Order: sequence, then C-alpha cells, then structure tokens
Amino acid sequence: MRRLLKTALVVVTLAAVVPVITAVTWHAPSAYALSVPNEPHPEIKAALGALARAKSHLQKAAHDFGGHRVDAIAAIDKAEEQLKLALQFDK
Repeated sequence: MRRLLKTALVVVTLAAVVPVITAVTWHAPSAYALSVPNEPHPEIKAALGALARAKSHLQKAAHDFGGHRVDAIAAIDKAEEQLKLALQFDK
C-alpha cells in the first residue's frame, strides 16, 4: 500500500511539474533557445536545465518540504529520463 501511495505521488508530481515547465518554456523563449539558433527542441533542453536547477535546490535545502523532497527528486529524475529519451527518439 505504501509503495502504491509513493507511486501515485510520483505520478501526480510528474503530472504537475512537466506541464508547468512546458508552459513556461512554451510561452517565453529561454535564454538557451535564444542563444543557440536552429537548435532542435530548445524547449526540451531548457526544461532539462530547469529540472536540474530544481533538483539542486531540493538537494541543498535545509528542510525536507514536509517529507516530499525525496519523492520530488525521484519525480525529477523520471522526468529528466523521459525528456532525454524523447530527444534520443527524435534522432
């Protein structure tokens, strides 16, 4: 049961994190996208950077965000993995 709850939390976290990052990068070109002309999928690469910064922030934080830090980091790892697979698939 506990594993099911953790899995559900990871899925919900991914469902919340990925659309937000996509919305942010979709509406405003990132500095990365602007600095590298003709780069394929700059939004995905910008999202990977945003996820890396969020993960670093969580890892360095002084508290555990009410017990959600570990699951959030795991969700970020899964999101990064999926984005990297998407980039590989496009080659």
